[in-house]
Amino acid sequence: MDNTLDQTTLATISLLEARLLRIEHILYGPTTTPTKPPAESATTSLADLEHRFNQLVRRFGVYAEILKIYKSHPTLFQSPSNSSPASPPTQLSPEAVRATVLAYATIFPSTASALTAATSDTPIPDARQSAELVALAPRLRAVEALQREQEREMEELRERSERAVRAWYEGGVLRYGTALADAEGRLSKVDRGIRRVTRARAEAEKV
Repeated sequence: MDNTLDQTTLATISLLEARLLRIEHILYGPTTTPTKPPAESATTSLADLEHRFNQLVRRFGVYAEILKIYKSHPTLFQSPSNSSPASPPTQLSPEAVRATVLAYATIFPSTASALTAATSDTPIPDARQSAELVALAPRLRAVEALQREQEREMEELRERSERAVRAWYEGGVLRYGTALADAEGRLSKVDRGIRRVTRARAEAEKV
């Protein structure tokens, strides 16, 4: 039972993905189809499909309007039965169907125009532009190599500058500070000696 349910779920996901890929092909152009099914769980695949579908709805307001109509009147999107193909949906009366159509009649032209624009063929780029881009590839690789060489030289200059600043600081500033501190210490000793001599003379004169 579980195996049958898993197969049904995977088949449903595959059908939803195929429909979504067709819509994306119409809107964005051809896409690369995977050669083998991805090794993903059903939950992950459904979440990815829901995310991509929400992106389409946010990007094109026409689909949001269609979904709004579908949520309000889902029977309008049901296929007619084989026994009475011309009959309207069973949940709505003819008056209700007529009122629904008239209520949304103003957006039908804009919806048709938007769908026509969305399903139009994607223009093929000029072959000369593609050839020019291909011809620029060697120059781009040369520029990239030159940029890497410049980055290497800048890194080397940065290291040399750091070593020079460190040598100047340690050999100049610190040495000067040490010499200045030594001189201040010697001056302090001389000052104390002068004060002692002056004090001794003053005491001798008093006697």
